Amino acid sequence: MKKIDLLQSVSLFWELSKEELGHIADKMVSSHFENGNYIFLEDSEGEKCFFVVEGSVKVTRLSKDGREVILTIMNPGDFFGEMSLLDGESRSANVIALEKTEVLTLNREDFLEVLHEYPTIAIQLVKEMAGRLRKSDRQIASLSLSDAEKRITMCIIRFADDQGVIKNGKVSIPKTPIQQDIANMAGTSRETVSRALSILEKEKFIERNGRELIILDYKKFIKEFDS
Repeated sequence: MKKIDLLQSVSLFWELSKEELGHIADKMVSSHFENGNYIFLEDSEGEKCFFVVEGSVKVTRLSKDGREVILTIMNPGDFFGEMSLLDGESRSANVIALEKTEVLTLNREDFLEVLHEYPTIAIQLVKEMAGRLRKSDRQIASLSLSDAEKRITMCIIRFADDQGVIKNGKVSIPKTPIQQDIANMAGTSRETVSRALSILEKEKFIERNGRELIILDYKKFIKEFDS
């Protein structure tokens, strides 16, 4: 039942019945990873697709100077690793667990069979990949900006889009990445991230409560920084 509950939260499977989800769930295998464990490495052979059940992972690549660049962070209900199953190429990035994480895996043969049996999944997959391309375009654009603080606020907007929860007219991001991971996404230093967050908090754009970050007026935040 836990597998079916997870699949109901994955965009690919929203139009399927519980019976159909059960058929797919029977093909999946559960795997567990500790904080810092590599789920797979860039350039490795891709034989499985992964669905996050609990925890979170970061998708990374290394820059030419050996610095880690975080492409995205994925949470429960997200999936990754499908590209290699579709094109037969090696993995395009590293994926690393950010905390104790459980994933469901689906091997290449079963993944392709599911796409063939349920065409609606293929349509949703195309939509998902298009959305990821748009996010990548925005990230590339933000990295081209000279202002590090601007890039940091763009990361916050991305976190809000990916996992934000509306609460009393505010947008809450329950588990904001650690400052070093934000720095790796924004192409800056942890110290710059710490300073930028402090300024945003002082100017009443955000509040912080441990890992939770609250955008106090999302429309104002977007108008101020996403332009």
